[in-house]
Amino acid sequence: MLETLTTFLFGRLSLESFPYHEPILVATFFAVMLGGIALVAALSYFKLWGYLWKEWFTTVDHKRIGIMYMILGLIMLLRGFADAIMMRAQQAMAFNGSEGYLNSHHFDQVFTAHGVIMIFFVAMPFVTGLMNYVVPLQIGARDVSFPFLNNFSFWMTVGGAVLIMASLFIGEFARTGWLAYPPLSGLEASPDVGVDYYIWALQVAGVGTTLSGINLICTIVKMRAPGMTMMKMPVFTWTSLCTNVLIVASFPILTAVLVLLSLDRYVGTHFFTNDMGGNPMMYVNLIWIWGHPEVYILILPCFGIFSEVTSTFTGKKLFGYTSMVYATVVITILSYLVWLHHFFTMGSGASVNSFFGITTMIISIPTGAKIFNWLFTMYRGRIRFELPMMWTIAFMLTFVLGGMTGVLLAVPPADFVLHNSLFLIAHFHNVIIGGVLFGLFAGIYYWWPKAFGFRLDPFWGKMSFWFWVIGFYFAFMPLYVLGLMGVTRRLRVFEDPSLQIWFQIAAFGAVLIALGIGSFLIQIAVSILKRKQLVDVSGDPWHGRTLEWATSSPPPDYNFAFTPVIHDNDAWWDMKKRGYARPLEGFRPIHMPSNTGAGIILAGISVALGFAMVWHIWWLAAVSFIGLLVVAIGHTFNYNRDFHIPVDEVVRTESERTRLLSGQV
Repeated sequence: MLETLTTFLFGRLSLESFPYHEPILVATFFAVMLGGIALVAALSYFKLWGYLWKEWFTTVDHKRIGIMYMILGLIMLLRGFADAIMMRAQQAMAFNGSEGYLNSHHFDQVFTAHGVIMIFFVAMPFVTGLMNYVVPLQIGARDVSFPFLNNFSFWMTVGGAVLIMASLFIGEFARTGWLAYPPLSGLEASPDVGVDYYIWALQVAGVGTTLSGINLICTIVKMRAPGMTMMKMPVFTWTSLCTNVLIVASFPILTAVLVLLSLDRYVGTHFFTNDMGGNPMMYVNLIWIWGHPEVYILILPCFGIFSEVTSTFTGKKLFGYTSMVYATVVITILSYLVWLHHFFTMGSGASVNSFFGITTMIISIPTGAKIFNWLFTMYRGRIRFELPMMWTIAFMLTFVLGGMTGVLLAVPPADFVLHNSLFLIAHFHNVIIGGVLFGLFAGIYYWWPKAFGFRLDPFWGKMSFWFWVIGFYFAFMPLYVLGLMGVTRRLRVFEDPSLQIWFQIAAFGAVLIALGIGSFLIQIAVSILKRKQLVDVSGDPWHGRTLEWATSSPPPDYNFAFTPVIHDNDAWWDMKKRGYARPLEGFRPIHMPSNTGAGIILAGISVALGFAMVWHIWWLAAVSFIGLLVVAIGHTFNYNRDFHIPVDEVVRTESERTRLLSGQV
């Protein structure tokens, strides 16, 4: 009777579910707990809980939500990079009979968690945060189309991250690789809760990502300022539009494939088994039909960032604006026609492999066109080597190398040799770090003054830059060599002692990258302390060219009191040529939605539902599901939740800002 009651109350959860026998996890748990207690104590001592709840956690302001996305990405970067350091240390040690310090069970969880966290909870929040912050400002909108939905999307992404972090201390994470191929992710090979954590973390976060994509598409299509036709949109807005089209088209596929995998594990269906009519290759096709557009979901916004940065820091209009837009659209379309190159070796046949090899090579053409456009923009320009431009140049050098190795892997015979080697790992990181992360750093440095009113300290920024760039080459060039030598990825121990020096060089590179991350954190702290010296009264420290610089830094809650009228795709540059700092007419009454806690409550209940499904606590799952319905329906009856900013206050404030900026133009 007692056992039945315990099973009913706790499902599969028991004392054995806590990894108290793993010294690394126990030490990590106590470190996290002490850090959490210190944080709670500090927030309580300074009486910040009320402020955070009213102004941040419940906000529907796209700018604050964008900043919170970035903070989430930074926190998860520390967790994901800790996994990377653990892997590099293990592989550098595990030679000459040494087993290293990670057992196989733990090592498999580490490389799976590293991939999942870096893609879903580092790169995606960073990209989404920048799009959230910048896009409404670039198109002259006061907010996104659905402000509450924006808040809800963010907290659902946080909910997925919470479930991932919970797996560190309660149960375990998947041991399948970051895409959870069956039969490894099936119930027979993975009867524990690791794959269930994977499924529900991605389902919860995926809801937030999909809704955010819908929101930003509606914002860009319907809320542009007068005069801003599609071919007058800034390039970053164009790349954001294409990115969110890909999100809306591909993330439902991820949701569907995870539902089918859940049914295999929970109900006993056979969609992806080797018997009863199932087919594991169907999972591989579906996951990559989502997975390859995901690569471009990450890189396209960064292409937009490089376009903005290159134009600003050379003092020239972007070379070939029209071709840049068409290249972006072509990449968006072609990204759906190349997914099978991820599994050339799985028996699809010569004809199919040839088609996908050719389309993969073709997609390099519009990407190469972008590189040439940036180079021609720089040609005979007055290049200012500020940090955003330094990251852009580092990207161009690094990404071209990654692109060339990608074209090599697009040749099926070459891919047969290299597909499961460290060469592939080097290529992937070459593109994601050299393209996405370098682009995100360029965007952070470029738009930080817009968000906070002061620049980031340049000394520590350059320290971070050089540690990152040099560390990247030390960390991943050896993996190209090892891959060409035939070394398989995901190995924990090695028998050939001649390989050890390459892994040690790679580990040294990882240490340099760690110093780069540390320098970035120090830079933020130093910049906040020195912000009075780093402030720029013009509100436009870089002499930017697009519309977001036409409002104060940081912008007011309503972004634009006077609706701007657009005549050129370099809107702010065009305004300055016309002789005024910002629009002085076109006032519309300001109607702003008020904050709401419904988003964080719904996300919290979703986390409880996901946790209940992981551990088979069916009563909690039922209660959580009902709670979701009740809160969601209840929120629809919240009338009169909007507030209006007084006209006189807005006009007075904007007049003062205009007088301040008039001397700067």
